[in-house]
Amino acid sequence: MPELSRFYGIVIYMFAKDHLPPHCHVKYAEFRGLIDIRTGEIIEGYLPRRALRLV
Repeated sequence: MPELSRFYGIVIYMFAKDHLPPHCHVKYAEFRGLIDIRTGEIIEGYLPRRALRLV
């Protein structure tokens, strides 16, 4: 997975030809989530509120 950013234990990944809607994959400790790029909402998974605000 191509890594875009790493900060405060949060890692953000993105694939070039992944499924719609446009999103990024986020890992934080044992938590995983897919975040919609346009809205910033979680599509799938769970992230603590603090990590989600930083993303």
